[in-house]
Amino acid sequence: MGNPSGPPPDPDDDAERWRRERDTEPIPRARPDGPDDSPYPGAPSYPDGTPYPDGGFDDGSRSGRTWDRDPDEEYRPPEISEEELAGLRVDASGMPLGPRRVLPLEDEPTALVARYLFPTERYRGEWKRHKVYLATPILIGLAATFVLGYLSGFLAGQQIAGLTTVAVLIWLGVMGYVAWKVADWFFDRFILTNKRVMVVNGIITRRVAMMPLARVTDMKYEQSPLGRTLNYGTFVLESAGQDQALREVKYLPNPNELYLRVVEEMYEPQAVEARLGKEADEAKADDGA
Repeated sequence: MGNPSGPPPDPDDDAERWRRERDTEPIPRARPDGPDDSPYPGAPSYPDGTPYPDGGFDDGSRSGRTWDRDPDEEYRPPEISEEELAGLRVDASGMPLGPRRVLPLEDEPTALVARYLFPTERYRGEWKRHKVYLATPILIGLAATFVLGYLSGFLAGQQIAGLTTVAVLIWLGVMGYVAWKVADWFFDRFILTNKRVMVVNGIITRRVAMMPLARVTDMKYEQSPLGRTLNYGTFVLESAGQDQALREVKYLPNPNELYLRVVEEMYEPQAVEARLGKEADEAKADDGA
């Protein structure tokens, strides 16, 4: 046996050469009049000119799903009801045309409140306490009227003029108390601006309590069964400081609406500006005036 004329062939080179030849050569197909010469046994083969089916092929080696679609079937857009579109329609300014989440308020504060606002803060609204706040004094006034009226008539029939006068004076005192509570309710306001919440109350001695919105760490409102029926509640404001001038405010009307206003002012002040129709240039004009 003679010696080979060169080094022995590298088996790795042969394998690489075979892979290149396999990847570059065309894949033969089975012809209707000849045997299947495909080098990939088990693969589906079709005669020349035979198109693949619309749904593709499924030989069990894939997921088994087919993508059959009727060619005559037309595309049908999704059906959307008018209720679903109502919340998507907007006006020229970009504001939704659907139901308002909160009720509109006056743009300008009353004279009672305006004196406590400084020029650079934006007024958001003021609220009186719910009329249920007057329930106790009004009931006292009605009860005193009936009781003292009956007592005055009885004493007048007994010809006791001195006691009749005392009964009348007591009734006048009770009515004065009722009038005082009504006036106190009228001058008591809960105020919201873009910087703080305030409570102003008192007739002879005025008291002004405030809390910056930036320092409010927690806020909630509570409603008793009667409060849910008559739509009033108690607001509880928690602050980062220990001394809180304003923490609990009772008998506020529409607590859910008021809660949304305060939260929106804390987290989405730009949305409030858009909703109220107040822009930055208008604010600068008002401040410069």
